[in-house]
Amino acid sequence: MTLDPSQAATLVGVSTASITTILLKKGLRNVWMRGPKPLAGGQGRVVGPAFTLRFVPAREDLATPESWASPRSTRAAIEAMPEGCVAVVDAMGVKDAGIFGDILCGRMQQRQIAALVTDGALRDLAGIRGVGLPVWCDGIAAPPSVAGLTFVGWQEPVGCGGVAVFPDDVIVADEDGAVVIPAALVEHVVTHGPEQERFEAWVVEEVARGAALPGLYPPSAETRARYEAGRG
Repeated sequence: MTLDPSQAATLVGVSTASITTILLKKGLRNVWMRGPKPLAGGQGRVVGPAFTLRFVPAREDLATPESWASPRSTRAAIEAMPEGCVAVVDAMGVKDAGIFGDILCGRMQQRQIAALVTDGALRDLAGIRGVGLPVWCDGIAAPPSVAGLTFVGWQEPVGCGGVAVFPDDVIVADEDGAVVIPAALVEHVVTHGPEQERFEAWVVEEVARGAALPGLYPPSAETRARYEAGRG
C-alpha cells in the first residue's frame, strides 16, 4: 500500500501502546514484536510501510562472504527499498551474528529509509550511531551475518519477533518497541488513534487530581459523559 501522508502524520501522534489497545479491541493480540528495542534514545516515533527481508539458518555452502555479491543479497534488497519504508528483518532472533553494519545502514539512511526493525543483532555500533538511521534491534554482535544466518529474500511475508509481517503492512515504532498494523486496518487505527490518545491524556490528568481508578479507567457511563462534556 501507499501510506497517505495525512495518515502517516496522524499515526506519528499515536503511541504503540495505544495501537495495541485499538487492535486488541478488533481481536488482534499479537502485533507487538518481541525483541526489537530502540538502539538509541531520542529516536522519536517512526511510521512507514513495511519492506520485509528474511534470513534462514546458516548453511555453509550459501552463507559465505561471496554471497554478499549475489543478486539475492542484503545489498540488492537495500537498493530495492522505496523512500520512507521501514525495513523489517526476520533474523530468527539470532543474536550472535550482526545482520547489518554501518555501511549498509549508511546506505539506507542515504536512501531515506525511515527505520530498520529487526529481531536480530547489528554490528559496528559506533558507526551506526554516527550514521543516524533510526534502529530497533535485539542486540549487538561483532560477527557478520553469514556467521549464523543465510539471507534468502525480500518482500515476502516474514515473522519478526514472533509477529507475522506482510509487505506493505504499516509499522509504528517508538520507545515501547515496534508494532504492525495490518494494511486492512490502517484506516481504522487512523480514525480511532487520536481519540484514544485524547481520552488517555484526560485520564492521566484525572489521576493527577486524585481520582480513583474504578469507574475512571475503563470509564463508566458517568465518566464518559463527564469526559464528553469537558470536550465541548
